Amino acid sequence: MSSIHYEQRDQPVGVPPLALTGERTLPDVPEENYWFRRHLVVYEWIAARVGGLRVLDMACGEGYGSDVLADAAAGVVGVDANPEAHEHARLRYRRSNLRFARDLVETFDEPADVVVFLQTIEHLSDPGAALDHFASLVGSADDRDVLTAGSIRPGSVVLSTPNVLTLAPAGESRSGNPWHVHEYRIEEFDRLCRSHFREVRMFGLFHARKLRAHELALRLGWDTLHPRLGLTRRFYGWFTPAISVSDFAICPIGQARIEAALDFLAVCRV
Repeated sequence: MSSIHYEQRDQPVGVPPLALTGERTLPDVPEENYWFRRHLVVYEWIAARVGGLRVLDMACGEGYGSDVLADAAAGVVGVDANPEAHEHARLRYRRSNLRFARDLVETFDEPADVVVFLQTIEHLSDPGAALDHFASLVGSADDRDVLTAGSIRPGSVVLSTPNVLTLAPAGESRSGNPWHVHEYRIEEFDRLCRSHFREVRMFGLFHARKLRAHELALRLGWDTLHPRLGLTRRFYGWFTPAISVSDFAICPIGQARIEAALDFLAVCRV
């Protein structure tokens, strides 16, 4: 991991900035903008589908995702055990339909319509126990309420995790992230979800627009060219902060090469 210390910039008065550790992503860190937008686009996708529902955002970290969900949900509880992250979220994000609880995701037991658990299952040594617990919080879905592609209904648990095939360096079996216990291939993640839920819809997150163009440029040798031209710092000093959620796309499995996805997104029903 890099020894450079990054910390959130321009926080509201009275809100302590969080340091970037690699365990969670943060807004307001320009160097982290790619990862922040990659997470944010999924939260926005979910928020568009949970209008009027009660949502638990498990392992909410800094709290930005819980705040996004609260744009549409009837109520949101952001749950995180880290004291610094909890205090930051509590002070920064204030809405009448949003609150934060400092607790372990395995023990927090408030019922809800939907549980959201993003980019965290890879951190768990016993993911099955966590999924069973989440299922107990959302209860049983109405059998007549069919989960159509792209919908989120009461009784749902929404999960995401990075794809080890695109996260790990070429030729390696996993990334170097020390916080990850297990990194998933699509077959493993799908099997895990289906072993705990009766219905699963799987999606993939992909690069689009600027990031797709950059991906193609890398294949053509951009990484060997920009250092020789002395453009590295200038180009990425502009490019990384300019990345937006529109530079990512979420596609259902079957409409894209899911094994090439950046992240997998599963909408599961009890």
